[in-house]
Amino acid sequence: MVEGDILIARTGASTGTNAIYLEGMPDAVFAYYLIRLKVTSRFISRFVYYFLQSPTYKEHIESIIGGSAQPNANAQQLTDISIPLFHHPEQRAITSILGSLDDKIELNQQMNKTLEAIGKAIFKHWFLDFEFPNEEGKPYKSSGGEMVESELGEIPRGWRTASIGESVRVVGGTTPSTKESEYWKNGTINWATPKDLSSLSCSVLLNTEHRITTQGLQQISSGLLPKGTVLLSSRAPIGYLAITEILLAINQGFIAMVCDRELPNHYVINWVRVNLELIKSFANGTTFLEINKTSFRPIKVAIPPRNVLQQYLVIIESFHEKVISNLRESIILTSFREYLLPKLMSGKIRVPVEVR
Repeated sequence: MVEGDILIARTGASTGTNAIYLEGMPDAVFAYYLIRLKVTSRFISRFVYYFLQSPTYKEHIESIIGGSAQPNANAQQLTDISIPLFHHPEQRAITSILGSLDDKIELNQQMNKTLEAIGKAIFKHWFLDFEFPNEEGKPYKSSGGEMVESELGEIPRGWRTASIGESVRVVGGTTPSTKESEYWKNGTINWATPKDLSSLSCSVLLNTEHRITTQGLQQISSGLLPKGTVLLSSRAPIGYLAITEILLAINQGFIAMVCDRELPNHYVINWVRVNLELIKSFANGTTFLEINKTSFRPIKVAIPPRNVLQQYLVIIESFHEKVISNLRESIILTSFREYLLPKLMSGKIRVPVEVR
């Protein structure tokens, strides 16, 4: 493949999904369920790529696959659509606008991944290596801090161990009957499933696909969970993680940790991240692995002193606020991009350029 090649999926649920091969990407070949589109000199590759992201092209794909359970399109069908022809300067101007939005969204996503990785690294340094700052601001363990034995191995003097079920409130959820319209119709209460976490670019949940009514909420024993709850998908697969920034209810696919006891949510989510393999070892099941609340609650966790946790939160909460800010900005930019793209492609919004 070479720079500017466009790939389009031709089978399955992803039919019509496309991507562009850009400069700097590693050498690659394409799979049999993709077609490769090589753009002629009349067009700029990235302009064609953006057209393939437009509602016009998505409608074209829908007309091909209809309600087919197993779509299967060929190259002629996927490319049998007219593309608006602008002069190259205008194509470049359009791709520059849309590309700038995409670049900023990508930058925000990369920054959030970096901030979360740094947060995890600090957690490991402080709470696994025990190099949190002592009273003199020096690393505790390497500066001669006293260690004592515990059921988790050596921990600093003044720390203790407890079960995660003692340290946070562990709850689950359920799915109100979908046969009862009063539980769903015109619902205004966020109701999460693991699918809501599967597509997150960072471990923050700001919205859910589904909503339930007050009557639906009454069917869920855990009720409405507060902002700041840590969600862990408990099956198929185990391991999706997020801190909620909204009030919500959940289905049965989660272990939810309401952090209204001694451990704060930023400690808890990173504890889960670094102990995920241990947590998975408590799972069981024949069709698919699942960890239930009864198996999860007894898992032991180290409890640092309050002053150490407070120092940690000063750092991590500032990271978290930046992640949320980046995420909200990206949502706005994505909405603006979706508004602009069809209008630019249709010529309803024209970009002033000098044609030479």
